[in-house]
Amino acid sequence: MNHSQSYIICATPRSGTTLLCDLLADTGVAGKPDAFFRFQSRQWWARHLNVPSIDWTDEYAFDQSFLSAALHEGAAGTRIFGMRLMWRDFDYLVTRLGVLYPGLPSDRDRFQAAFGSTRFLHLSREDKVAQAVSCVKAEQSGLWHVDAKGVERERVKPGQLPIYDAKILSEQVLECERHDTSWVNWFARQKIQPLRITYESLSENPKATLARVLSVFDLDTTIVETVKPRTTKLADSVSKEWATRFRTEELTH
Repeated sequence: MNHSQSYIICATPRSGTTLLCDLLADTGVAGKPDAFFRFQSRQWWARHLNVPSIDWTDEYAFDQSFLSAALHEGAAGTRIFGMRLMWRDFDYLVTRLGVLYPGLPSDRDRFQAAFGSTRFLHLSREDKVAQAVSCVKAEQSGLWHVDAKGVERERVKPGQLPIYDAKILSEQVLECERHDTSWVNWFARQKIQPLRITYESLSENPKATLARVLSVFDLDTTIVETVKPRTTKLADSVSKEWATRFRTEELTH
């Protein structure tokens, strides 16, 4: 282990994880957080991290190699390892850690065994309707991120005009609420006091939020003045129209 401290950004989709991860990485002192344990990307990460085998049935040897490579990547030569974790990938990570550290009494103990002295950052979005709109639009259009200059940064499928669907939005709102509540309940069960960050405060004042995180590790907060956000908001007039329409329809039902 080439780091002395770790942090895990515990979040849900469209809550600002890419913005926060970029900011932390760009400080040059707080690791390079990423979704190393995203279940859908597990084979991609295995190849990217040059883990010798992607045979996920050879559990212990593979998990040990993968964890070591992820720790190296997420520390990026600093004394701090960082990663982000969505609730939908939580069970997968806990299962993998259970293979590596059997017999430990709690999830918290397994996290500490794998990542060392770990701080948890709970990144959540207060406006769950806006979050759901962002999720549905991104899934339909295939466009997930745009850089600060307005150039597409991440598109996962060809362009498609998003179509308003109240049923899908309602299901997405419930999922955002359920996953966020699951994090809160897990923190309580594990007796963890996370650093709580909202998407709203992060997007409104990214430097102040970044300084809060750096101060947890006693890092020089003046570094924030050298860092600029690499992404821009995707919310537009369509997003506002969808959110307003959804809220109006919900009130009338």
